[in-house]
Amino acid sequence: MKRCEWANRSEIEQSYHDNEWGVPIHDDRRLFEFLILEGAQAGLSWSTILRKREGYRKTFDNFDTRKIARYAEHEVSRLLVNPEIIRNRLKINAAITNAQAFLQVQKEFGSFDHYIWQFVHDKPIRNSRERLSDIPCNTPESDAMSKNLQKRGFKFVGTKICYAFMQAVGMVNDHVVDCFRYEEL
Repeated sequence: MKRCEWANRSEIEQSYHDNEWGVPIHDDRRLFEFLILEGAQAGLSWSTILRKREGYRKTFDNFDTRKIARYAEHEVSRLLVNPEIIRNRLKINAAITNAQAFLQVQKEFGSFDHYIWQFVHDKPIRNSRERLSDIPCNTPESDAMSKNLQKRGFKFVGTKICYAFMQAVGMVNDHVVDCFRYEEL
């Protein structure tokens, strides 16, 4: 079975590729999870984040934005010593700030899903990439998303992170054309 070449590095990446990457997500909790995980990945490999994903779910109250938005310094201190996640103060604080901003977006738009999908006009962009090297790091859509998220107070949402988020949650289909998942999605 032919896959995107990045998915052949480990079993966890293969499973993620085959079952999740590029599948459209419209559930706010899952969208928040990917927003936090993509920000945590900055400077690291995605396989590192996948290995720590369950730790994130456990230590960040299953990505419950209402709970995370209320985290105080004692929760930050607890997270900074937890080896199940990336122990970076800036990234942990960003998760809290992002939960607060996320709640504001939900209040304004009714859901984060309604807000975030507007950047692709509410339907996935289907690209036709021949090779992994054809996939850009950012696009005009990720640039616009990044700028708007930052204006709303979100952190760790640069355009490259936003594009990776868009790929992960199915806003763009960047499976290469000879990957079995390309046609499925």
